Amino acid sequence: MSAIAVLAMAYVLSQFFRSFLAVLVPVLKSDLGMSAGELSAASGLWFVTFALMQFPIGYWLDTYGPRRTAAILHGLAGGGGALLFATAQGSSQIIIAMGLIGIGCAPVLMAAFFLFARNYSPARFATLGSTFIAVGTLGGIFSSEPLAAFVAFAGWRAAGFALAAITIATAIGIMLLVRDPERVEAGEGKGGGFLSLFRIRALWFIFPCILLGYAVAGGIRGLWAGTYLSDIQGLGEVELGRITLYMAIALAVGTLAYGPLDRLFNSRKWVVFFGNLAVLAAVIWLALVPQLSLLLATLLLVVIGFFGSSYAVQMAHGKAFVPAHLTGRGVTLMNFFSIGGVGLLQFVTGGVFAASGGEEGEPGAYSILFGFYAVLLAIALFVYLFSRDAKPQDGEMSDTLRTSESGLVKKDKAKARSTS
Repeated sequence: MSAIAVLAMAYVLSQFFRSFLAVLVPVLKSDLGMSAGELSAASGLWFVTFALMQFPIGYWLDTYGPRRTAAILHGLAGGGGALLFATAQGSSQIIIAMGLIGIGCAPVLMAAFFLFARNYSPARFATLGSTFIAVGTLGGIFSSEPLAAFVAFAGWRAAGFALAAITIATAIGIMLLVRDPERVEAGEGKGGGFLSLFRIRALWFIFPCILLGYAVAGGIRGLWAGTYLSDIQGLGEVELGRITLYMAIALAVGTLAYGPLDRLFNSRKWVVFFGNLAVLAAVIWLALVPQLSLLLATLLLVVIGFFGSSYAVQMAHGKAFVPAHLTGRGVTLMNFFSIGGVGLLQFVTGGVFAASGGEEGEPGAYSILFGFYAVLLAIALFVYLFSRDAKPQDGEMSDTLRTSESGLVKKDKAKARSTS
């Protein structure tokens, strides 16, 4: 478990880095003269590099294993990016640093998922993944008030140097403690690349839900909850921060709650479907009546956070149809859709909001914004209805295990031939 613990520490850092700029906005504006557009570009580049790196990371996980893949990228790109951030003299260096940090954070969750898929039974994947993600959400909490207090005490550059040291130390820990599972070779006639995953028909109906299943909760939490609470509810920074913290806690608690549900109900498909149906209902409510009481608006945001945290169960559903020799590529492809969905919708909904007169804080703009989210999620759930379930119980043997066992049988036969 020491390997999982050090990867969990790295994932806490990953969650920290994706949201810590919000606290540093005032000092970066005053010290480096960064504009809102430059800060947005820096944050966006983190997601872009994170998402694009999923493709090489998938290949490296299957070829070289999670130990070197995660340790090298996290140490060199993540630690190096944090050092560049701490010593930056201008906005361009901050932007480049955030891109490097995104690269360094990109392999961490997938390395853990790779180990879960290869070292544990498929029935436990969702529970292990949900617990791991829930621990990682501590990074989002540390990047709020605790970071602000540290910056006020020691300065933002000291915070950057401390983060670089912690990141590099964590990477060393990964190299020392993580052990790569035995590599599974592709069987005869089996494809070995990302394109072969798109030939798995069962995944076609799962990808849209992965693309949008977290993008709604993640996009509202990371971007629109704050503007909505400020424009429509008239909240200041303290009250706004408190309610968005409630939503962040709901995401963490929801992630933990989803973990055992697939085994409890012996279904992954319906756990994901009905959970996201609750998200859809809350978003529709906000779209139809944006000018709600603060209590009801807060409750709906908490519902979106809690029920919108089915990411690990979605991953478990998709992974059940991925052959063992493509485990790394499979989980990283699904993660690309998930994190890419958040980034894509951030850009798209920004245009929708601006075109709807959102800059003036009109309630109608929020009706259109939430309605847009609702339509996309409804389409994804409709497609998802046609997906094939992957039951974790009832003696089911996943495609992953079948492929793994097939590989072991072939190895045994090869050994038998060599000894004879």
